[in-house]
Amino acid sequence: MPEPNSIRVAVIGVGVFGRNHARVFSELQKSGEAVELVAVCDANPERAAEIAMEFKCQAFTSLEQLLAKSKFDAACVSVPTVHHLGVAKTLMEAGIDVLIEKPVAVTLQEADELIRIARTKQRIGMVGHLERFNPAVRATMPLITQPMFFEVHRLSVFSPRSLDVDVVLDLMIHDLDIVLAFVHSPVKEIRAVGLPILSEKVDIANVRVEFESGCVANFTASRVSTERVRKLRLFQPGQYISIDYGRQDVLVFSVGDAAGVAAKPSVNPQIQVGKPAITAEEPLLAEIQSFLQCVRGRSQPLVSLEDGARALELALAILSAIHRHAGKISVKK
Repeated sequence: MPEPNSIRVAVIGVGVFGRNHARVFSELQKSGEAVELVAVCDANPERAAEIAMEFKCQAFTSLEQLLAKSKFDAACVSVPTVHHLGVAKTLMEAGIDVLIEKPVAVTLQEADELIRIARTKQRIGMVGHLERFNPAVRATMPLITQPMFFEVHRLSVFSPRSLDVDVVLDLMIHDLDIVLAFVHSPVKEIRAVGLPILSEKVDIANVRVEFESGCVANFTASRVSTERVRKLRLFQPGQYISIDYGRQDVLVFSVGDAAGVAAKPSVNPQIQVGKPAITAEEPLLAEIQSFLQCVRGRSQPLVSLEDGARALELALAILSAIHRHAGKISVKK
């Protein structure tokens, strides 16, 4: 039986991502946490019924039906991005707190509307930028001093999933959010190139972003790679930090007193190598636990709607730069 003060949750959209959200909520419920997965909702009746049976909750095929026949306090919005505003707006206006998958919306106007509704209705609105909850990223946050250069690679093998958006909004946006969280400086200049390879959208992109602080970040994202790579390297005075998202691993190379972590000399005696303490954890589990904590405590999410809007703004500016470059060299999508 759920706890009397359990947070009742529903998952809207139970494709690959939505099913994973339902799985984690169900696992937390079984572990004794004060949360109860009460319903899933999907336009596909067979899919909704299948996931509801798997996780022992109610199944609905429309948001209107869900709101009319089920009582819940919070919801995960994992529908296609074009429906984020409509679904999240309806939920928040009904008094429901929301965790919205990334990207937060299709346009900045839609993102601003979500922010406005959350403030007006005093709802928790959190965006699912999953890498913020990667233990390697969380271990790196306290080490950031004055980042001056980033080299970021996110490569995936081709999948028919998420082909409704360009690779910048599909994959690169994870790293855009992380770099924005590390740098805290306005964007000064963007240079970008991207190409459609196996879809009608941009499948591979290379981007150079310069910030007002002088920091420069190079991003490469591809969903047509033969290997899977998720790495971020950053340089700051006296220090080089390497993050492997997949391995949840961080290496810190420091000169002098810049270490910030327990370190030992490397082959070069002037450089010390250290690894911050990291406890391996599923990022989605950490994300959902953080969301539930915000719902209980009415506190500001680690990844707010405003954060989601900033990442979206940069992603859209990059896509504009890619399209301008494509026009110069006569690349047709």
